[in-house]
Amino acid sequence: MVIITLQRAKCIGCNYCVELAPAQFQMSKKDGKSVLLHAKEKKGFFTIKSPDETIFDASVKAKEACPVKIIDVKQT
Repeated sequence: MVIITLQRAKCIGCNYCVELAPAQFQMSKKDGKSVLLHAKEKKGFFTIKSPDETIFDASVKAKEACPVKIIDVKQT
């Protein structure tokens, strides 16, 4: 199980996450911030839980590239 969390309010719109993990992230045309696809929002945190282990490596690269460190990726 891969768990990805995004603190969207702190996003600066650099687009690194979309370039590195386009299956999980896209940029919003409304405000220019990252959107974690298919995520559920709770108190400003957007989270997905996926059984697809193949998304882990790309998601970790997106987390490491994020200049404001608002992406968290865990594997359980």
